[in-house]
Amino acid sequence: MAEQIKFTDEEISQINKLRDDVSQVFLELGQLQVERKKKLDEIDTIESTLLTTHSELVEFETNLFKTLNEKYGDGNYDPNTGLFTPISLETE
Repeated sequence: MAEQIKFTDEEISQINKLRDDVSQVFLELGQLQVERKKKLDEIDTIESTLLTTHSELVEFETNLFKTLNEKYGDGNYDPNTGLFTPISLETE
């Protein structure tokens, strides 16, 4: 059997510091993963809400322009002046 060797206090201190540093890194990695999951879930929720809102706005836009087209016919709207210019349909 080989003779046991006792490490010096400095070597033991270095080993302990290394173990503590490695444990700290694993702890921080775990915390980071939890935080990342929370943020991604939050982003997914916000994205879903925005996509739903966008779909609702597209539907509203479609209905609004359909209603306006039925009321005023085809034409051009100038958002700067608020004026609508109908397109005249000339028959030959």
